[in-house]
Amino acid sequence: MRMTETTYRGGPIFDGQRLLHGHALCVKAGRVTALAPEASVAASGEIVDLDGDLLAPGYVDLQVNGGGGVMVNDGPTPADLATVAQAHRRLGSTTILPTLITDTPARSRAAIEAVTQAIAEGVAGIGGLHLEGPHLALSRKGAHDGPLIRPMRDADLTMLCDAARRLPVLKVTIAPENTTPAQVAALAGAGALVSLGHTDADYDTCFAYARAGARCVTHLFNAMRGLDKREPGVVGAALACEGLSAGLIADGVHVHPAAMRIALAARPEGLFLVTDAMAVAGTEARSFRLNGREITRAEGRLVLPDGTLAGADLDLTRAINLLVSELGLPLERALAMATSIPARLAKLGQGVGSLATGAPAHAIRLRQGDRGLALIATL
Repeated sequence: MRMTETTYRGGPIFDGQRLLHGHALCVKAGRVTALAPEASVAASGEIVDLDGDLLAPGYVDLQVNGGGGVMVNDGPTPADLATVAQAHRRLGSTTILPTLITDTPARSRAAIEAVTQAIAEGVAGIGGLHLEGPHLALSRKGAHDGPLIRPMRDADLTMLCDAARRLPVLKVTIAPENTTPAQVAALAGAGALVSLGHTDADYDTCFAYARAGARCVTHLFNAMRGLDKREPGVVGAALACEGLSAGLIADGVHVHPAAMRIALAARPEGLFLVTDAMAVAGTEARSFRLNGREITRAEGRLVLPDGTLAGADLDLTRAINLLVSELGLPLERALAMATSIPARLAKLGQGVGSLATGAPAHAIRLRQGDRGLALIATL
């Protein structure tokens, strides 16, 4: 049987690092066979004229709590995960980390098994698992269920280290208040991506945990100690420590654009975009439930009855547009924050977050207009 071949040309192509003009991308059997100047590419198969549209790698989102009407905390099952991944694929994210928000030990084990099974079954778009809690600080719980927050015990550490060895990616958000540097070192040694979040930890403690093996900070500025002149806190550590990368919810609600501008100036290569999306992503639903609590959707916000923010009503195209239009960030850099930067951090492998010859072709088509980028198709 003849393998399908497609050549894309006639528009800029972002390869994960650079915005290339006058280039063509050739794909055969789902892999990139060429990415080079149009004049040097022998176009074959179906010829797609981009008509000025932008071709880019599919987005990579390391914090996805739900989508398509499903919360990861609702099950999860491989079918649940497939629903979430499909919803985000329609929004341009071709690789996600389904994220379990603080829950019971049984639910954490179920999430590990469901992701393991989904990957074994070839469910598209599942890059691994993100466990956001339960080993967080009660003082910075945000929308997490307080009674479920607890210290990390030996059994928890054993379960997490085993999962880190089995899964392609296991991201674990922890707080120093309920973990130890030795536990972080063990997790990092097993291959987990350890992230600091939901914590009041001070600057020196954050650096100590980075030395132990933490490499990330979860949703910078939110649910953490802020930057103070005498105690820089988690924010200060994230902006000063080259060994820490940080996720950013760029919706204009979770973080003021001025704060984002300061962070981006301090860490040009250390920040990446996340959606922190919930069940309503990719749907018109106005509410959903998390651990038995109703969360409502209105005016670009998701909130608990007391007004606490509970995740974000955001997709990565909108986040990129905010960075470009309100902060003046170069388009290349904004695109990298949604593609190659998180892919490298999570070590997601060839062809994730980038377009390169010989790699799988996970790509999206974007149209540039007066209001910024608009997603046209996930290829």
